[in-house]
Amino acid sequence: MHETPFPIYETGPFQYNAEGPEDAPLPPIVLLHGMLGDLSNWVDTVEALSERGHRVLAPVLPIYDFPLSETGVPRLTEYIRDFVTTLELDSVVLVGNSLGGHVALLYALDHPETVHAMVLSGSSGIYETTMGSSFFRRQDREFIKERTEMTFYDPAHATEDLVDEMLEIVNDRPRAFRLLKFARSADEETVTEQLPQLDMPSLLVWGRDDIITPPEVAEEFRDRMPSARLEFIDKCGHAPMIEHPDTFNALTLEFLAELTEEARLRPSSGA
Repeated sequence: MHETPFPIYETGPFQYNAEGPEDAPLPPIVLLHGMLGDLSNWVDTVEALSERGHRVLAPVLPIYDFPLSETGVPRLTEYIRDFVTTLELDSVVLVGNSLGGHVALLYALDHPETVHAMVLSGSSGIYETTMGSSFFRRQDREFIKERTEMTFYDPAHATEDLVDEMLEIVNDRPRAFRLLKFARSADEETVTEQLPQLDMPSLLVWGRDDIITPPEVAEEFRDRMPSARLEFIDKCGHAPMIEHPDTFNALTLEFLAELTEEARLRPSSGA
């Protein structure tokens, strides 16, 4: 995992970053990275949200740590539930990218009463163009470079260091097997027909040029989720918080401000 400029805390088996005030107006915001991501994906978002007075938690997702027989999206969803329970969080705002979005969706379906709202970007759960099993086998560097570049609109984000990291992962058999299991699990654990159950406020922030979860996937999420709003970012691929962090964070902060205002007004409306 890339080094991050913020501290990592440990509670029980969980490692995570925590920033912002504990008495924030909204429930804690839990950031969930993608299958090939890590906490460094959220550096700008952690800073932007915590500086605006939100409590932000970013757990390390143990993509490579489960027994092979348990590796998959449902087990990772259980892990996040255990994280939330261990930290004694009554309610959360889930923010997920790619596989992290899929985990957020399954969590919200299993525990809707504890999810105050969601922000999803490039989420699996309906359809995605997977890397394919060939990605997780030993391959030459140029092939891995091309596949890594698929994540972004601007291929410059697929840096030499990132490509080297991907090459190291796919040449590590235990890690490669687990990635392949996650990819297959994401294909199997579709939530398309269950999406109408998710009526909590939800913001969809999507790259207009996402080729892994294309724009029509975002539109289907919007059409099926009763309280979802969709915002596209131009010249952006599968990871808006990396490629256009300022825009992603601004849209997220606007959404959170609306939730804060609604929470502030709710007691008077019931009087």
